[in-house]
Amino acid sequence: MSLAIVRWIAGPVLHARRQGPFALRESVRVGPQGLLGEVVRIHDDTLVVQVYEDTTGLSPGTEVHGDGQPLAIRLGPGLLGQIFDGLLRPLSGTGSNFVQPGLRAPSTTRLHFEPRLAVGEVLTHGAVIGTATDAAGRVQRCLAPPDAAGAVEQAMPAGDYTETDTVLVLRQGDGRLRELAMSHVWPVRVPRPVQRRLPTQAPLVTGQRILDSLFPVAQGGKAAIPGGFGTGKTVLLEALAKGCNADVIVYLGCGERGNEMAGVLDEFPTLTDPRSGRPLMERTVIIANTSNMPVAAREASIYCAITVAEYFRDQGLHVALMADSTSRWAEALREVSGRFGELPGEGGYPAYLSSRLADFYERAALVDTLAGERGSVTVMGAISPPSGDFSEPVTSHTKRYVKAFWALDVKRAQARFYPAIHPLQSYAEDARGFAPWWAAQGNGDWLALRRRLLTLLDDQAQLERMARIIGKDALPARQQLTLLCAELVNEAFLRQSAFSEIDRVCSPARQAAMMKLLGRFIDMVDAAGAAGATPEQVAALPGLRALQRMGEEVADDQLPKLAELQARLEREFAQIAPTGTAPPTVTTPPEPRDAAHG
Repeated sequence: MSLAIVRWIAGPVLHARRQGPFALRESVRVGPQGLLGEVVRIHDDTLVVQVYEDTTGLSPGTEVHGDGQPLAIRLGPGLLGQIFDGLLRPLSGTGSNFVQPGLRAPSTTRLHFEPRLAVGEVLTHGAVIGTATDAAGRVQRCLAPPDAAGAVEQAMPAGDYTETDTVLVLRQGDGRLRELAMSHVWPVRVPRPVQRRLPTQAPLVTGQRILDSLFPVAQGGKAAIPGGFGTGKTVLLEALAKGCNADVIVYLGCGERGNEMAGVLDEFPTLTDPRSGRPLMERTVIIANTSNMPVAAREASIYCAITVAEYFRDQGLHVALMADSTSRWAEALREVSGRFGELPGEGGYPAYLSSRLADFYERAALVDTLAGERGSVTVMGAISPPSGDFSEPVTSHTKRYVKAFWALDVKRAQARFYPAIHPLQSYAEDARGFAPWWAAQGNGDWLALRRRLLTLLDDQAQLERMARIIGKDALPARQQLTLLCAELVNEAFLRQSAFSEIDRVCSPARQAAMMKLLGRFIDMVDAAGAAGATPEQVAALPGLRALQRMGEEVADDQLPKLAELQARLEREFAQIAPTGTAPPTVTTPPEPRDAAHG
């Protein structure tokens, strides 16, 4: 084990004179408590170490010991259902409110192991070596490390073992024996290898209509959620974690306020998974690194989270990673960079901010794993731009790497509009490719309807600017009808109640039915306006209220009610303008928003 002696220290950064070989990015232990750190610079016989724990009490002369390997975490079946800090040390079940300095003890919980391989069989890289069953009956696959392969020399019988107990012995190609456990260690900054990366095929279903229907993110894709203070980033990420169709949720609280994370930690264990009826925590991993924790650990937490997500992806699962927020992570980069004495770049952030963001977001993908399964990691990162300025460095650099951009609007949030996503500032570059998927969900006209709704909302923005000058009543009747339709789209479709048991999550089938009903309503309004119906007559239709409330009143198993509502509206339109009963049509207007936003 290599040794170095501290000669200078400032916060999480120390300089030490080395007395043995060290490698860049090597994990080290500092002082008698064994504080975890990482070598970030080597100059002659001087090391620069970034320490991920509180360095209070350290002084020149303290010893630094190298681990001989990069910063790594232990991945195994004991992760699901647990709460960890930014270095993947357990916060739950420790009997303490704080992580003890230098803590590195693995889980001692015993799991029932069922082997998949027998003596003499050949194990390939990243293959499944068996299954582990916990006390709740949850079954998980146990994987061989991606760098392990060979013939099985010894296989333990089925039984109860801890995560670190040897369950398999391999004879590798070089003739050496290697012991494997249900868990293994992997460096956090190294992406786990796969057979191949695949093009996106289907969207991640979030249950939020404005996202799924207008700005979908691919399964294995990347989305950014920028928004100023109080616009609902954390609430939206929590809603996505509760309602999306991912197999595993990894929720990262990176530098957020302690009271927000306390709410997450208090609420998630009590939630029920709508897919299985079992506790949602059974398929969730929470990594909490709040703003009062060591700032350097915030920088490492984002890599720990994506590594955990890749581990479950390699089991053939679809994983959703919610990072809240990448701005706090970038602030940690900026603070530590200043202590290194590096020249600041734009906004005071280090010059390598863009490449670090790319390192993180590019690990999201749909892949064929080494074991031959198909899995994905979808990354959704919140951004907290100062004063809501989307031109600041973190937001502008992130836009280069994401395909979905969900911009939260302060005015919508202040109007209690949830989710407060601005439909004219947001975009989804992969949207066109999801038309076949939506056709399979019963909405073959999805792409045309999406364009129509976005065009309608764009027209609304232009007409409202005009109305502020001349007054709404001075607008021509046709333009007033356009505003009425756009307001209905906002209230009936884009607004979604998080407090409603029916409306908090909306299935693709219900979204498709609602979109088609809105498209038909717009057709009827256009026809009625052409026949001479006034905006007042349309606004007075009795069925309009039911249309506004359909999200909260029509559940997923009550879709025939939407067809009944359409028939009712057609009868009412026939009374005010007979030509308003024209057959359903779906027009394809020009797409000013799509052209600008992919």
